[in-house]
Amino acid sequence: MSDSYKHSYIVGENLLNSLSVYNVGYQKCDPEYQWGPGVRDHYCIHHIFSGSGSYMIGEKQIRLKEGDTFILYPGVEVRYCADREKPWEYGWAGFMGTDAASIIRNTDFTKKIPYIPAGKIPDRKIREGLQKIYDVKGNTYEAAVAMTGALYSFLAVFMHYHESEVPERDARMMYVEKAENYIETNYSYPVTVEDVADYVGISRSHLFRSFQTYMNCSPKEFLSQYRIKQACRLLKETDLSVSAIAYSVGFENNLYFSKAFRKQKQISPTLYREKHRNYTGSGTGMERRAD
Repeated sequence: MSDSYKHSYIVGENLLNSLSVYNVGYQKCDPEYQWGPGVRDHYCIHHIFSGSGSYMIGEKQIRLKEGDTFILYPGVEVRYCADREKPWEYGWAGFMGTDAASIIRNTDFTKKIPYIPAGKIPDRKIREGLQKIYDVKGNTYEAAVAMTGALYSFLAVFMHYHESEVPERDARMMYVEKAENYIETNYSYPVTVEDVADYVGISRSHLFRSFQTYMNCSPKEFLSQYRIKQACRLLKETDLSVSAIAYSVGFENNLYFSKAFRKQKQISPTLYREKHRNYTGSGTGMERRAD
């Protein structure tokens, strides 16, 4: 009789953008139990409690054993299979969010080497981290916050035992990516460059230099460009008034919006709509004009 088991909890709704738990659980697999080949849309860290198995990425096969920890990257096709004689037992935590990529870059996980060998990080710390996430599971907003808090602590363990310092060049790129994610999520609110710098955790001048290096523009210019990009989409696809669109993309008044729009597009918002109109009004403004 098989002594395999599986306890899996899947979060019903993603309530937090920066980082949130997708699922968490434990499993003792049957011999040769296999997942994939397939692709996840989130990160997932597995820690092996006992037994062994194989992890395949393309043609590459990695043999893993008790104490090893491996990660699945979103969008990367993988397959993993339990050993026939000693099938593995593991725990896992799946997660997603705008902070996820930068956090993982500050660990020893990489796409080329997607695992951390036994002994590199104390086994107890990884097990305790997984258990804390599992203990606070739930689908309420309070539970979502508690799970994310436990997840941050769990991931901080991997960051703490990260061997190499992040080169200054890579660090600046991470700041820019984090700022981009924040802007793309919050552009519709009256956010400022100071808000972005505070979120990234660096000074305004440091953020400015990082953007000039990698984006060839200032954070303020990037924010304005992104807002105008979204405004163009709304002008083409909806019947919202120009003033409503201005507020929808984060401009506090219509005059400033029109000035910024004309500066970037060399045309007024109204003329842009007339020139690029793809939709006709129907109350919602979302019916496509027949060709």
